[in-house]
Amino acid sequence: MYKRKLVFAAACTGMLLFGVTLITLGSVVPGLKDKFLLSDMASGTLFSILPLGILTGSFLFGPLCDKYGYKLLLMFSCFSVCVGFIGIAHAPSLTLLRVSVYLFGLGGGALNGATSAVMSDISDQYKAANLSILGVFFGIGALGMPSVLGALEGRFSFESILTAVGIITLMAGIYIAVIRFPPPKQAQGFPIAKSLRLVKDEVLVLIAFFLFCQSSFEAIINNWTTTFLVKQILVTQSYALYALSLFVAGMTAMRLLTGTLFRKVTMRNLLFISLILLMAGCLLLKWGNSFALAVAGLISLGAGLAGGFPIMLGMVGNRYRELSGTAFSFVLVIALIGNVLVNYWMGIVVYNYGVRYLVHVAMLEVLVMTILSLLIFKKLKRDQ
Repeated sequence: MYKRKLVFAAACTGMLLFGVTLITLGSVVPGLKDKFLLSDMASGTLFSILPLGILTGSFLFGPLCDKYGYKLLLMFSCFSVCVGFIGIAHAPSLTLLRVSVYLFGLGGGALNGATSAVMSDISDQYKAANLSILGVFFGIGALGMPSVLGALEGRFSFESILTAVGIITLMAGIYIAVIRFPPPKQAQGFPIAKSLRLVKDEVLVLIAFFLFCQSSFEAIINNWTTTFLVKQILVTQSYALYALSLFVAGMTAMRLLTGTLFRKVTMRNLLFISLILLMAGCLLLKWGNSFALAVAGLISLGAGLAGGFPIMLGMVGNRYRELSGTAFSFVLVIALIGNVLVNYWMGIVVYNYGVRYLVHVAMLEVLVMTILSLLIFKKLKRDQ
């Protein structure tokens, strides 16, 4: 038997580490550029290696967790992230630095998926609420790492800070090693035929493409908002970065509310509240001509995006209790593909037509997400 509170704590720790991994590379790139004399193109290569590692981890974690359980996978993931941290800090060559970034992403992607799946498995009810609490820890990690690097930058090198965080990650892996987790769901043999039928489930495919839009929406806001604010609202870079941090804060705060005060609100109602907040945020960015309105729009967007992953993953967990890991892998891989593709397309749009079209792309994604939501709930009602 496992103790739910200990597993809950392990999942939250793992998600916090994923938040740290997702933001760390961008935070230390200036130091890496100076250390290895990297050009802008070489720096961009590092950014392309990270999502490749995350995609690999997201693809592998599900079948492995269903077959062998969560403990070994989470232990390996922490070890991989630890090696990545220390490798990024101390790699003697560019080749080893790239390997370290890949291992960093591999462990982070597996942590993201496995912690979400195990949280779903240990939540008999209120899956979306508990997954929202998990998302709060992602926000803490994503917001906290740049703050830590900024606060300690004058006293310690980025290499020392990354090494210390790597050791903390290793300690998290040791904690995971000494506690018990839910047993493997497919220990007697992995049902390949059943897992292949996942792609024929219309509801699961619709959820996957909703998360395709959700993940890509997050990507374009994270990557293009500062440019949008500087060029369209005419604010300084520092003010634009401040506004972007409030976007993440809005998402984290809304997830905290979803996991506490709004625990008993139905998934359907939560999702449509989220979509309303997203459209409101887009309209504020489109027609707002001041920094204050832009900030309000970004906070609204963050709050609106808070519900997507917890709600959809909660549905997946309810639908595939015996293959939750594999089902989570399927939808998360599609989500990550959306993140990469739409962000790339957004770059083409910005290059050819200008960053003002960021809001138009975002509004189009909200429209598609709304249509997908209606189809999902219609098919769920039909299946009951």
